[in-house]
Amino acid sequence: MIPAPSKASLWEDFIDIFYQPAAVFDRRREGKFGLALVVLVVVCAVLYLALRNGLAPIMDAEMAKATAAMSAKNANLTSEQISSMTGTMEKFAVIGYVVFLPIGVLLTGAILWAVSRLVDAKETFAAAMMIATYSQIPRIVELVVNALQGLLLPPEQITSHYSVTLGVGRFLDPNTNPFVMTLLGGIDLFTIWTVVLMAIGLSVVAGIPRSKAAVAAVLVWLVGLIIPLIGALRQA
Repeated sequence: MIPAPSKASLWEDFIDIFYQPAAVFDRRREGKFGLALVVLVVVCAVLYLALRNGLAPIMDAEMAKATAAMSAKNANLTSEQISSMTGTMEKFAVIGYVVFLPIGVLLTGAILWAVSRLVDAKETFAAAMMIATYSQIPRIVELVVNALQGLLLPPEQITSHYSVTLGVGRFLDPNTNPFVMTLLGGIDLFTIWTVVLMAIGLSVVAGIPRSKAAVAAVLVWLVGLIIPLIGALRQA
């Protein structure tokens, strides 16, 4: 007889996912993810606001790249227009973060559900959403790590968000081809962490070997890169 999964509070899930993720996925296999997603978004939004000083240099670098690209496409843009657009982007940065985080999680869950069929996984759509939600919890740590680097690193060393990633993108020249930067920049500690968590979750919930679950998780990562890579090709 298979023992019933232990019960735990949502806050315990957010702690346990860091050191016993299989247990978290096992006890949440029924697929209830709504509250966990709300808490994840709220925690990230609060941290985003609290860590604005540390995140500002990263945002400034990204905005500088965006305005440079706009200026290259439209030589008639005045400094006043660029300043106005930059101010608008700054005002809506938090709103955009809060909006796009849950959208990204939901899209990841949908892709995971579809891709998992290729490895004979039979988890429900809700279970796939749950796996995607809990797999993103390490992004909370990433937010803090990025903010600390924004505070400690010299401003000239921060040329984009890749400058603070714990991965390949950190070591690439800022003038690297955008397609290559996007592809290799997607290989970092926190992305690998989320992919590993997705593989563990899929293996536990769908009852498939970890090797098959890992294939599905990597495919989810690759599919998630398609839109950014298209954008990078256009930029190039």
